[in-house]
Amino acid sequence: MTSGDEAVRAAAQRAEVTGTRNIPQLDDLPIPGDTANLRQGENLNDACLALLPLVGVWRGEGEVSYPTMERSYRFAQQLTIAHDGRPFLYHEARAWLLDDEGEVLRPAARETGFWRPQPDDTIELLLTHSTGFVELYYGKPKSQSAWELGTDAVVRSASAKEVTAAKRLYGIVNNGDLGWVEERAMMGHEMTPHCSALLHRIVG
Repeated sequence: MTSGDEAVRAAAQRAEVTGTRNIPQLDDLPIPGDTANLRQGENLNDACLALLPLVGVWRGEGEVSYPTMERSYRFAQQLTIAHDGRPFLYHEARAWLLDDEGEVLRPAARETGFWRPQPDDTIELLLTHSTGFVELYYGKPKSQSAWELGTDAVVRSASAKEVTAAKRLYGIVNNGDLGWVEERAMMGHEMTPHCSALLHRIVG
């Protein structure tokens, strides 16, 4: 297990590369732009302090599987969690499937949304998926570096596959990486492990 001093040293080493980077944006916006770097841009709203470790741009790999899939797949993902000084965080995730050699097969899941912390420590997470469904998650921090959420509502378009519920757990692991796991109920199956990933900070 990593000690507190080791974690601080590792964060300082990462910041030598990631601390000067931010998400690209046009410089003529008449309102505050998004920032995924707590050293730049607007100050993080006090309401979001419980989510502070999530702010950044993260990249890494994971695995996706489900009983309806013929086999499991490796995937890569970029997750951006940013803010503009108001009491919510912006969320954007893009994934792409990989073959056994790590080469890109094709673009995969894509989602956008908002983390909305509430005064009672409840977290609302609204996610819209490119495959035609919208999810409203509720949850609370499990600790200062882990957050567990489950869906309260799922709305599907007429062309979307049948998705009825999901659970997610996000957590900062000892070396400062971001790990997440998801269970999902869909296509007639009960809640079943679906995907997981380990992401490394590249901005912030």
